[in-house]
Amino acid sequence: MPPANQQPSTNPASNLDLFNIPQSFLLQIGTASILLLLITGKTTVRALEAIGEASEELFRGDRLPILDFPNEHEINQDEKIYNK
Repeated sequence: MPPANQQPSTNPASNLDLFNIPQSFLLQIGTASILLLLITGKTTVRALEAIGEASEELFRGDRLPILDFPNEHEINQDEKIYNK
């Protein structure tokens, strides 16, 4: 039988000594995740800018067919016909 005046343990049963994570490891994980987030953000911004520039090129009209506009002489001839 144990002695009656035995003092209780100072470590409570809920203390998880097996799962103590050093602060330096937590700092390393936090730093790596922040750096990864910044790199991902910059890459996303560059990709969105490239998509925006491509859409501008699409609507700029460089690839549209060249329309054959009448000369001023032809326009004057047409006006004479309609004015008669």
